[in-house]
Amino acid sequence: MMHLKTLALAPPPGLSYFPSLASPQKTLKFHQFFVLLLTFIAYAAFHASRKPPSIVKSILTHETLAANATAAFNSGQDPLRNQTGWAPFDGPRGPHRLGELDLVFLLAYAIGMYFSGHIGDSIDLRIFLTVGMVGSGIFVIIFGLGYFIHLHSFGAFLFIQVVCGLFQSVGWPCVVSVVGNWFCKAKRGLIMGVWNSHMSVGNIIGSLVASSVLGYGWGWSFVLPGIFIILVAIFVYLFLVVNPEIMGFVLSREEVEMSVEGMSLVEPEKVEIDEGVVDSEDEGAVAIGFLEAWRLPHVGSYAFCLFFSKLVAYTFLYWLPFYIRHTAVDGVHLSHKTAGILSVVFDIGGVFGGISAGLISDLIEARAITSVVFLILSIPALIFYRLYGSISIFTNAILMFASGLLVNGPYSLITTAVATDLGTQSLIKGNSRALATVTAIIDGTGSVGGALGPLLAGYISTRGWNSVFFMLIVSISIAVVLLIHVVKSEIKGKLNEGKWLWSSIIAH
Repeated sequence: MMHLKTLALAPPPGLSYFPSLASPQKTLKFHQFFVLLLTFIAYAAFHASRKPPSIVKSILTHETLAANATAAFNSGQDPLRNQTGWAPFDGPRGPHRLGELDLVFLLAYAIGMYFSGHIGDSIDLRIFLTVGMVGSGIFVIIFGLGYFIHLHSFGAFLFIQVVCGLFQSVGWPCVVSVVGNWFCKAKRGLIMGVWNSHMSVGNIIGSLVASSVLGYGWGWSFVLPGIFIILVAIFVYLFLVVNPEIMGFVLSREEVEMSVEGMSLVEPEKVEIDEGVVDSEDEGAVAIGFLEAWRLPHVGSYAFCLFFSKLVAYTFLYWLPFYIRHTAVDGVHLSHKTAGILSVVFDIGGVFGGISAGLISDLIEARAITSVVFLILSIPALIFYRLYGSISIFTNAILMFASGLLVNGPYSLITTAVATDLGTQSLIKGNSRALATVTAIIDGTGSVGGALGPLLAGYISTRGWNSVFFMLIVSISIAVVLLIHVVKSEIKGKLNEGKWLWSSIIAH
């Protein structure tokens, strides 16, 4: 039995200002709910701050410039400030350059993820998450200030997106690791499915806020979400408890018990986990190595599956409002604001997709099977959306909802419950210090696909949207293939369980 000393974590300072939150009368469920709520809002703020580029795409490109610039010029107004196009995105290569902006942001995000995950396993997650949120907010605001200071340097916009992507990469490993610290495996699918709706909720908030202020200048679409994430960061710094031991709780495999009153770190009782009885401190001192984490069972399979799954999800995240704006619905081209608001239906579907995928995977205890079924069903959903989404706004919304549900279901499941399961599997004896590293590997690899999708969409869309949807369907098909052997393993396990159960019944 090992006796390693856990990393000492200080209670968040906000608890000293509001001592009732640290009262011994506060139950485990209260603290779990509070952690879920705070991390939910935190990551919703991250996604809200990522949404503005997709909302302003159709304003920045040359296609709106041709329709309105002449009238603005003749009336004595500045065409650029009238939001009829914005150099350097108003030329024929405008969509390409916007795709390149998405690429550098998401590549920086993916690369930063690999480093931030390992760092997150080594330092106070509360401090690290706060830094990521504040940095993200500052550079989102700086991007929006480009409108007010007449910034037209493509290189400057690229630099802003790279730095912003690095700060954004801090968020996901931190919040998943915190939630994984507070909840046992048995309920992760449903709990994290509900919790993971923060992505879609954040996208909805970002879409609505960014769309509502377009009339005042596209810069405001960035400034307001940037301010929002900084304000949320203050609450994270003041109140987020990253580990139950800080509050005197001890985790076991299926439950969490109160060991002492108060907030101080305590000497935990022995706790049962998959590999026997160990001190709950045993695996908490040393973060697992990056290459060692890659070699854990199924990490690579899920990481590369997420590569293609996130490629599809992020193509919708960054290009759906643009697609709606430039595709006639019931014979009419919708306005920028209407297109942005309508696009939130995809994210509403994503909320239900994440919850349903988590619930189903808990009920059947098979994450890979659930993911593959959702992925397969998403293929006809995308085909129907492309073919029949232009009939009417109602038809468009229904098919968009179904697409969002099926596309985001496995994406949500893999980035949360699957990543947490793999980061605390029995091979590493439930070592939660591997959580952020494994999460970063899976989501970081997925984010490379997320970077590639919007870039390809920017180039391919100039050839026609049928080509874009074909790319998405091929990506989903590859994602399915990558999980086939994991599905076979789950089915084999279910069959063995059935044989064991049948043998037990016969024996009795």
